[in-house]
Amino acid sequence: MSLQCYKCGKPLLESYKILVSRSDTCSNCMADIRCCKMCQFYDPKSYNECRESIADRITEKEKANFCDYFKIGDVSDSNKMRDDALAKAAALFKK
Repeated sequence: MSLQCYKCGKPLLESYKILVSRSDTCSNCMADIRCCKMCQFYDPKSYNECRESIADRITEKEKANFCDYFKIGDVSDSNKMRDDALAKAAALFKK
């Protein structure tokens, strides 16, 4: 499975699996890659939206940051989960 941008869903370069600098951006939408939403520890349901319990609190999840615990993660699964949840919520209100 390839890495995808959290914002536009376009595939990212495979080289990002090895090293991501703070200034790297998606070539399609220019979203920051080294941000919370691209980290394997990002979890909207966790405290501070991070499964790494000792990480510093970062309020802007879509902006590049200096978190020491950042590890690039594949967001395609979380995007699919979000889409499924939205579809289920929409189905609740349909007649």
